[in-house]
Amino acid sequence: MARRDPHMTSRGPAVPALKGGGWHRLGNALKTTVLLAGLTALVLVIGQRLGGAQGLAMAGIFAVVMNFGSYWFSDRIALAIHGAQPLSYEQAPWLHEMVERLAARAGMPKPKVYMLPTAQPNAFATGRNPSHAAVAVTAGIVDILDRRELEGVLAHEIGHVRNRDTLIGTVAATLAGIISYAAQMLFWFGGSMLSRSDDDEGGLAGALSNLGLLLVAPIAATLLQLAVSRSREYGADATGAELCGDPDALASALLKMERGAEAMPYDRAPATSHLFIVNPLHHGGVMSLFSTHPPIPERVRRLREMSARMGQGTRTRGGWEYAY
Repeated sequence: MARRDPHMTSRGPAVPALKGGGWHRLGNALKTTVLLAGLTALVLVIGQRLGGAQGLAMAGIFAVVMNFGSYWFSDRIALAIHGAQPLSYEQAPWLHEMVERLAARAGMPKPKVYMLPTAQPNAFATGRNPSHAAVAVTAGIVDILDRRELEGVLAHEIGHVRNRDTLIGTVAATLAGIISYAAQMLFWFGGSMLSRSDDDEGGLAGALSNLGLLLVAPIAATLLQLAVSRSREYGADATGAELCGDPDALASALLKMERGAEAMPYDRAPATSHLFIVNPLHHGGVMSLFSTHPPIPERVRRLREMSARMGQGTRTRGGWEYAY
């Protein structure tokens, strides 16, 4: 059966399927500002404690460069870290058509499509705005999900882009990674700096204070990520479900991907784990409290409720049917 989207015309996309979102984007802009300010303050404090006035000045310069790079290049960094490769139209025309259709319904340009060489079923979106966005899927997701479920996942990721979540996600990944790495380097190679004492501090007390700062800084960076990450996933689930018109498809995909992540944990670049639709790291028990993702059962529950409110089956979406 031929597919027909009521939001498409012979001349291309008509009125976007989704409207509004201005307050959400404003909220994300404020969150991005707070995140940048908080992480920048951590860098400045570390610099001052370890190097005095000179360390503060160097940290200030580093923070400017870091923030500039995070805004303009964090998407490229995230893709490079995971070895993502561009997926050409010839390699998967159906996947590109799916992304293009969803992007048109969201009223935004088609994101670039990448693939990660890992068997874990997962996906993420990155980019500072809809005009500079990319969607990356893993090799394993194509094998585990059917096309209906995969479209739900892609709709979720395009929802992130439309909601301007990708900017704060990539900024958080870059800055948190840099702070964690800097703290580790200072811990192992900054022994002489740790022993520095100020005029109003004892040598031992100052060294212990600096050591405590280096230990706390990565935790603080993680907590700042947590403060802005979980709500983004709920919002992208809702937006994605509206885009594809099939909340049950996304719910089914989340359950499959959770099982896949548990069976095949993917621990490359943990600082970027919050970018993925499902946490690629397997952390049970107490560590689940520090997860950047809300619990899958709760996400599924909300999607099932949304499906019930929409009053439609899983085989129709937005008034048109699939022939899968």
